[in-house]
Amino acid sequence: MPVEELIAGIGGRLRQLRLTPAPAFRADVEAVSAQFARLRRLARLAGAGDDGTTTTTGAGVTDDTQNVTPLDVTNLPGVTNPLGGTDHGEAAFTALTEEYRRELRAHCYRLLGSYDEAEDLTQEAFLRAWRAWETSGAIEHPRAWLYKIATHVCLDFLRKHHRRPTTYDPVPGLDSGDGPPPPRLPWLQPFPDDQLPDTPAPQHEPDIQAVASETLELLFLTAIQRLPARQRAAVILRDVAGWSAQETADLLGSSLASANSAVQRGRSALRAALPERREDWSAAEPTAEDVALLERYMDASARADIDAMVALVREDAVLTMPPNPFWFTTRDALFAFVRPNLDPASPLYAGHWRHVPVHANGQLAVAGYLRRPGTSVHRAQVIDVLRVAGGGIAEITTFEPHLFASFGLPMTLPGSDEFSAPPRPTG
Repeated sequence: MPVEELIAGIGGRLRQLRLTPAPAFRADVEAVSAQFARLRRLARLAGAGDDGTTTTTGAGVTDDTQNVTPLDVTNLPGVTNPLGGTDHGEAAFTALTEEYRRELRAHCYRLLGSYDEAEDLTQEAFLRAWRAWETSGAIEHPRAWLYKIATHVCLDFLRKHHRRPTTYDPVPGLDSGDGPPPPRLPWLQPFPDDQLPDTPAPQHEPDIQAVASETLELLFLTAIQRLPARQRAAVILRDVAGWSAQETADLLGSSLASANSAVQRGRSALRAALPERREDWSAAEPTAEDVALLERYMDASARADIDAMVALVREDAVLTMPPNPFWFTTRDALFAFVRPNLDPASPLYAGHWRHVPVHANGQLAVAGYLRRPGTSVHRAQVIDVLRVAGGGIAEITTFEPHLFASFGLPMTLPGSDEFSAPPRPTG
């Protein structure tokens, strides 16, 4: 059977699996996804030209000839073996990629702010690495090699997609509150905490006022997306991924002076964009009070107790809904908008809500399921990532439901009211 037909068949199977309930759902999807990714890679390799670039095939493989990454990023002849031998087979490469997959995906996510794009470009980085694997000799420093490829894959993407945060525009006929319009990043998506690397990245001379290891808070992501792409990469490599100044310069293919200048300018811009006090934006392990607040929030929503919900939200709360254009900067404006949808007596009543806790971006978060009037099933609706400050909910970022599977969540809730959220990662 041609590779194209196999890919189409497995793609259809994946779409079916996304509609089945957990927990068998997740294991099935991961198994078939691995097969799907391998077939895509084989199709990509089948279309590779003599110069290492690819052309469009019947399988829908994209053309990489427009990338601007220098060829020597992936073609590294004359270096020694990373694994203590000469095995450059598929098994050795698979072991290498699996060792660094989580770390590279988190790195791409920080650069891009989008989970979907980070997932796609991590896979693209591995495809580029695989094309070079047999011809590059062995790799002396595989982590640095893979980081270099992944970083340049992301920089290629950012060169082709000229995007910077803007601010929200007024929505005609909607009272968004009297606060300043918040930053708008239509591509922003949440990141599941259980997909973070098992151990923090090593640190070399970190600037603790700028960023810290495993920084994924939404405020930080919003701030760093304002930086030019190479400046953003330099800061993340130095202060998050843990590269030294010289390593960062080598990875970016720039001089040491240029890399240091990019890092210093980036750090300065971050300090200006982030709240002055680090505790006002950096995520810490939720306290018992935070968890209790979250439980009260979910309970009030399930009971449609709007007054109880209002009491848990700060007066200056901000809500955004990427990629949608709606935004609110005060509690009064927010609840004036949502109250008719929450009130069972309102003709605009949307239905009954159930929430389960999830773990996203190091912050408190909930997955919301909605049972619409006249139906019997709660269906995936939103992922809300919350920032708590001063004993109340200060910010809610509401995301669409297509990433439920990535969080290990079913698209519908079981009939019972009992549902166990994925366990919080430890370590």
